[in-house]
Amino acid sequence: MALDRDLRDQRDVRGEPVRPSRGRMDQPLVPRRRLFPEYDPDAFGRLSERIARFLGTGRFLVWMTFTIIVWIAWNVLAPPSWRFDEYPFIFLTLALSLQASYAAPLILLAQNRQDDRDRVNLEQDRKRNERSIAETEYLSREMAALRTGLGEVATRDWIRSELEDLARLLETTGATADGAGADAPSAPPGGGAERRGSPRRP
Repeated sequence: MALDRDLRDQRDVRGEPVRPSRGRMDQPLVPRRRLFPEYDPDAFGRLSERIARFLGTGRFLVWMTFTIIVWIAWNVLAPPSWRFDEYPFIFLTLALSLQASYAAPLILLAQNRQDDRDRVNLEQDRKRNERSIAETEYLSREMAALRTGLGEVATRDWIRSELEDLARLLETTGATADGAGADAPSAPPGGGAERRGSPRRP
């Protein structure tokens, strides 16, 4: 307000008061009056979907058939003073045409909303599939790394075969050592060591 007062006190080159600009950034815009009443598109869309669902049910067909039969029977069988729609049934034709003219846009609106929901669901399914594919590829790489790592780890069968080979090698070396000991001359048990190690007495 002070800024508007300062601008109002200022004058341009011709001496006319400077008018404040209409678009102020520090103040919210005043809502304009609209010619048509405002409505909630989501609420209207939900209402149209309910009507479209009802129009596509057997209950609606039964009620519409019953109404048409009663309408025609009343205007044919009732006394002439009670009839409100004579034989060509112009009023009934007008009502059915009006109902059809409103039903078609409502059904199209409901289909558009359903298409939007299907598009969102398809986008979510596509993202979910991409995540699943990425997780599957990651698991495949991990499995390949585990197989590569397990190829370098000693397995039970490999250890068993190595132990069998080692036992066989020990058996063959033990047999050759026993054969070589039997062919060599037998030394006196402990005598030579005592003679070599004992000091000579006078």
